[in-house]
Amino acid sequence: MGLGSVISVSLARAREVAAEAREQIAGGVDPIEARRTPPKQAAPAVITFGSAAESFMNDRESVWRNAQHRWQWRQTLEHQTDGMWDLPVSDVGTDEVLKALRPIWHVKPETARRLRGRIERVLDAARAAGQRTGDNPARWRGHLEAILPRAKRLSRGHHPAMPWAEVPEFVSSLRQRPAVTARALEFIILTASRSGEVRGMRWPEVDPIGALWTVPDERMKMKRPHRVPLPAAALAILAERALEARTDDDLVFASPTGGMLSDMAFEALLRRAEKDAVTTHGFRSSFRDWAADETDHPREVIEAALAHLVGDETERAYRRGDALEKRRLLMDHWAAFVGKGSPAAK
Repeated sequence: MGLGSVISVSLARAREVAAEAREQIAGGVDPIEARRTPPKQAAPAVITFGSAAESFMNDRESVWRNAQHRWQWRQTLEHQTDGMWDLPVSDVGTDEVLKALRPIWHVKPETARRLRGRIERVLDAARAAGQRTGDNPARWRGHLEAILPRAKRLSRGHHPAMPWAEVPEFVSSLRQRPAVTARALEFIILTASRSGEVRGMRWPEVDPIGALWTVPDERMKMKRPHRVPLPAAALAILAERALEARTDDDLVFASPTGGMLSDMAFEALLRRAEKDAVTTHGFRSSFRDWAADETDHPREVIEAALAHLVGDETERAYRRGDALEKRRLLMDHWAAFVGKGSPAAK
């Protein structure tokens, strides 16, 4: 067995190669045959749907409008794709897409529509990157439309609501539940806020001395900061949550894993409470109906409490304030009404 030319191989290296050859012989390997056999190529890394989705989201995070939008993408793809996350992206087919969509297609049509579109975009990007071939199994036109009925569009402004007279008893039952989801839902009800505003709430936004919570514009539907007066019951919830806070920048209502709560957590809570006929957003309607039916608070104050724009552009230009103190009185009255169902109030 040749060890190489004396011009290119030193004596020391020749001894090393000879020693390696003797070790191969001792192990039953023919060193000459081993030299002729090319080394095995390492198997290419498997690109999963999850890694393809992560890459897609990371490339677009800088252009997405806010942190909530980025979180919604991640939450949808990671938790609502029914096992697809760990599947090789090249293996994702129509069966896998339908398995993710069918359970929510009629129950949550808007969520299903968004999920299908997001899966389609991730798979398109994976194909462009050479990670898969063939048609996109999440494509609607000319493919899924032949299998699934068209998803019903969300009807804006008609969220199933609990009759306002039933809210105190429901809040009383919430207070018997120790879960953070129950505290967050009670806070939503007490402040007549939107779910996303409360789920993304952080401690620097809260002024406990002034009993005030300022929601930044990026979490507001109208993209304007909104000041929320906090009744005593809402402050009590915050005091309880403060005992569990890890840092000053923690989410006030963080999930047990430390991330933002999902809207689905509230749906699950309502389902366990046998109130799945209503929605979290519907409690804003409950508040609005109660305020209109049972109080003399002006309509513009009620609408301001809901962070709605009132009047035309000219009227709003002259109304610079946000009626904070009038809204504070309104929210105190609402909290007193909501608290009527608690044992202490009785």
